[in-house]
Amino acid sequence: MRDTENMEAEMEYDDGEEPSFSDPEDFVDDISDQELLEDVLKDKPLEADGIDSVIVVDNVPQVGPERLEKLRNVIHKIFSKFGKITNEFYPDADGKTKGYIFLEYSAPSHALEAVKNADGYKLDKQHTFRVNLFTDFDKYMSICDEWEAPEKQPFKDFGNLRHWLEDSDCRDQYSVIYDSGERTGIFANDVKEPIEVEERARWTETYVRWSPKGTYLATFHQRGIALWGGEKFKQIQRFSHQGVQLIDFSPCERYVVTFSPLMDTKDDPQAIIIWDVLTGQKKRGFHCESSAHWPIFKWSPDGKFFARMTQDTLSIYETPSMGLLDKKSLKINGIKDFSWSPGDNIIAFWVPEDKDIPARVTLMQLPSRNEIRVRNLFNVVDCKLHWQKNGDYLCVKVDRTPKGTQGVVTNFEIFRMREKQVPVDVVEMKEGIIAFAWEPNGSKFAVLHGESPRISVSFYHVKNNGKIDLIKMFDKQQANSIFWSPQGQFLVLAGLRSMNGALAFVDTSDCTMMNIAEHYMASDVEWDPTGRYVVTSVSWWSHKVDNAFWLWTFQGRLLQKTNKERFCQLLWRPRPPSLLNLEEIKLIKKDLKKYSKIFEQKDRLSQSKASKELVDKRRAMMDEYRKYRERAADIYQEQRPLRLDLRGGVDTDELDSNIDDYEEETIEFFINEEIIPIGDL
Repeated sequence: MRDTENMEAEMEYDDGEEPSFSDPEDFVDDISDQELLEDVLKDKPLEADGIDSVIVVDNVPQVGPERLEKLRNVIHKIFSKFGKITNEFYPDADGKTKGYIFLEYSAPSHALEAVKNADGYKLDKQHTFRVNLFTDFDKYMSICDEWEAPEKQPFKDFGNLRHWLEDSDCRDQYSVIYDSGERTGIFANDVKEPIEVEERARWTETYVRWSPKGTYLATFHQRGIALWGGEKFKQIQRFSHQGVQLIDFSPCERYVVTFSPLMDTKDDPQAIIIWDVLTGQKKRGFHCESSAHWPIFKWSPDGKFFARMTQDTLSIYETPSMGLLDKKSLKINGIKDFSWSPGDNIIAFWVPEDKDIPARVTLMQLPSRNEIRVRNLFNVVDCKLHWQKNGDYLCVKVDRTPKGTQGVVTNFEIFRMREKQVPVDVVEMKEGIIAFAWEPNGSKFAVLHGESPRISVSFYHVKNNGKIDLIKMFDKQQANSIFWSPQGQFLVLAGLRSMNGALAFVDTSDCTMMNIAEHYMASDVEWDPTGRYVVTSVSWWSHKVDNAFWLWTFQGRLLQKTNKERFCQLLWRPRPPSLLNLEEIKLIKKDLKKYSKIFEQKDRLSQSKASKELVDKRRAMMDEYRKYRERAADIYQEQRPLRLDLRGGVDTDELDSNIDDYEEETIEFFINEEIIPIGDL
């Protein structure tokens, strides 16, 4: 039929009449452009193409033409670190900018990074940037006038993150890595034996770290860091940082800093990343050429500031913006080292001599940047900064080469931080210094000095009358390290590694040696947070045999020897600061005798409980033996017919069962013969 119609159409065309290509009046076109031109339309530019790479920055200073170029440079410096800027537009009116600008990046990911990191950036006291994606304005314009309650998010219950503090027996916890890193366990410390709390295989790939207050346990993995906590140690947070090797927490546990030597580019710094612990978000990335002096960033005691030292520069950043304090770094020519006070927002740094300019130690208050004390030093070779735990004192160990003499002389410059104008006392040492350590909660410090085998330890007391007294000196010590109890007064002098693990337990209240002991080849010493116990250990990482950890009392009495196959690391779980104020603590110390009676009674109950547990254990073992004996007797009786059959019907179960078959034989033995002459009687 169709062929006939075509033939007719050809005949009509041959007659000289043009065919009609018009659609009939009732024709309906049901084919869309998308079906006809799909390959062409897919390349059609969209109206919104490119705008997802555009950001809008509000609260920009309104300036005239004379200051516009400077503003452009400042804006470009701030926002170019998030990616390449391809276009900038500064709207103006009446000869001034309008207070908002448009920036276009080369990629949408750069725009997202700018919004994430620059929103809330404080340019100065009057201008804090608000940064949004240009594409978000449609979203904001279409917001309904009627408020709708947000959808409830499921609550993630991680349990009580400080549950271990509620232990009725006040047991502290510690982590143990063993089996050459294959297994990690958490144990509660007990005088009798460790109590296992949690144990997992391949929990970490290298080592673990506790957060400063003990809330989180950090484990290391090739792809990043994981934080664990709660009663069952559930995963609370994870941070993706490929090849991470080192971490550091802020003192407040709000931020964590990670370092990886991999994947660092000029436009996208990834070597060091600061993360928000609660949200898991990346706050800021930094470049880092070397991690030899970790941590790169040092935190103020309240976690509000962190600082970094580079050549001739000290950069201080503030949280939560992660921007430079006052938008600029400190230019300090030749700065060698710096350290935060543990008690106040004060930074101490030192600068070596430069020609005729003496070396100096400077104390700077932050955020004001006021220099509260400067100490000039001469003929300086090196300095080390040692803060007392509460920030009451700063010791600057100064190595000098006095003119006209040979060799190095060491001075301790003691800064009294709580006194007006910060007076400085000097202690001169004639011998080489091996170790220095402050008493954590006091005004004493200990120094190991001399050379092996004539090593001495000296104890000094910083008095309120402006004097520093030598309390006691012990000579002929086998020690290269000083470990103070966290509560002060007691310390351990340890000869680690090359000194074969010699240990001396000292009470500094009267400077007596409480005990001298040895843990052969000990590599580490760790005090528990309360100062009641101390652990010495031989790590598989440093020594391949005799891997174990020993638990001692603060007096040097050995309580436990725990051998773990290829034991690697033990870390006590820190405790947060006490909620009690100084007055309440003093009152407790005053009434200690009253409390001690309660604890002595509890100890006796604990011992009797231990005895009861031992008796119960033995009873259970005896009951088990009796049940086993009864089962064996039943089996013996069941096998009786088989025994009779094997022995021809002779019952051998009882000794007198076949008495009729017995044959009696009498056997005489010649034992002795004695002849007694009658005449002698």
